[in-house]
Amino acid sequence: IGKSVRGKDVYIIQSGCGKINDNLMVPLIMTNTCKTASASQLTAVIPCFPYVTISAKLVANMLSVAGADHIITMDLHASQTQGFFDNPVDYLYAEPGVLKWIRENISEQKNCTIVSSDAGGAKRVTSIADRLNVDFKANEVDRMVLVGDVKDLVAILVDDMVDTCGTICHAADKLLSAGVTKVYAILTHRIFSGPAISHINNACFKAVVVTNNIPQEDKMKHRSKIQVINISMSLAEAIRKIHNEESVSYLFSHVPL
Repeated sequence: IGKSVRGKDVYIIQSGCGKINDNLMVPLIMTNTCKTASASQLTAVIPCFPYVTISAKLVANMLSVAGADHIITMDLHASQTQGFFDNPVDYLYAEPGVLKWIRENISEQKNCTIVSSDAGGAKRVTSIADRLNVDFKANEVDRMVLVGDVKDLVAILVDDMVDTCGTICHAADKLLSAGVTKVYAILTHRIFSGPAISHINNACFKAVVVTNNIPQEDKMKHRSKIQVINISMSLAEAIRKIHNEESVSYLFSHVPL
């Protein structure tokens, strides 16, 4: 670190993606270094929290031991993960940006249904349907069994995390077979490993909407159907509010300009 951090509020930003172990160790070492250098407060900003489905408690403990006083993250795969932290956590949502994109890009809102690709996403889907203030019907694709009638509707598949995209592409095919007119997908954490991009390009999606919380410039060169929601302003505004000791609850329902 080339500049003194003594007495400063320090924000260390790193998304848990790519070379996952390297991208976990670097912020841990930086956090510990800043702590040793007498930083006043250390906040780890982790847009995509790593190992959330396996060892989230261990990662939370590692951040705490390294010296992190505060965590900022977004759309945890399981909301219960918040309870793993001994330190304060500000848990942001991509939902405001998602709602903004839907309102600006899907004209058939009153003829839509929001669909979850698995049982775990039912709560997220219901929240989006309610917030759109439109007569959306929350359906669920679970083990490729579609619950509810979607004939002649526009389907919006919502998921927080995708890897190879096999499940969500199968869900899209199932929806098309059930009679929907169009299928969109909205995904917060796009891991996009292996054949993910190929799966998306060959699937029946009208568009696949993702956030930019994971840097993947090389893979995004081939994104014929993929559109990106910029969530950097939400993170920046969260940092500003926390630094000034303001409430961040505004960010749960609004996209900062």
